[in-house]
This record gives sequence, structure tokens and C-alpha cells, in this order.
Amino acid sequence: MEPLTVLASRKKSSVTRLNSNSRIFKLILKAIQEKKGENIVSLDLRKIPEAVSDYFIICEATSSTQVRAIADFVEETIKKELGEVPYRHEGFHALQWVLIDYVNIVVHIMQPDTRKFYRLEEMWSDAVLKEHSL
Repeated sequence: MEPLTVLASRKKSSVTRLNSNSRIFKLILKAIQEKKGENIVSLDLRKIPEAVSDYFIICEATSSTQVRAIADFVEETIKKELGEVPYRHEGFHALQWVLIDYVNIVVHIMQPDTRKFYRLEEMWSDAVLKEHSL
């Protein structure tokens, strides 16, 4: 039982959980809105054990050009303001659905048909959904 005692006495992590008032959350929304992203919603996944992050932010763009513009601007804004780069990003070839993964927040920029097909909001229907208007 010695190892369990060591774990119990270990100093707890002081990592602060992300919330919708977090600077990165607000900056991502602002960047999307500035590039005219539409139908912006956030899904609060913090109470879902299987969730891969704390939040999803989902928006639509009407063309591949706009998908790229929003994705590039989100990455530029977060790097400039917070010095953070995404853990990974995907979808820059087809530009139907670009995913930008900041670990605790995953940004999904989708064309309308792609969003209708994948229905992320339905897939994660246990999450608290909040709409963000311009």
C-alpha cells in the first residue's frame, strides 16, 4: 500500500479549468465573428466523461475561401494575443470542415452541407449548447 500513500500525499495540480469567460474562448468567438462566421454555437462538454475537450465551438462559412479565412484568423489571433499555437489542425486541403484543436477547446469551421451531414450538435446532445450571435 506504500505507493497509494505517496499518491494521496502528492501535491494537487493547480490547473484552472476552462470556462466560457476564459480569454481563449472569448478570443476565438471574436475572431470568428470578425470574419463573419455564421450560426456560431458552443458546446460545453465539461460534464461529459467521454468528451475529448472542455468545449467545442462550431460555426459555418459559406465558401472554402471563408473557411480558410476564419481558420487562419483564429490561429493568428490566438498566437498573437496568447502566444498559443494549436495542438493540431486538420481539413485545410478540402476546406469543407477545418478543425483547430487547442486541447481544451476544439474549433470546428464547416460549410453548411458538411455541418448538416455530420450534425455535431446532435452527436453531443448531452452538452449544454449556447448560441453566439454577431
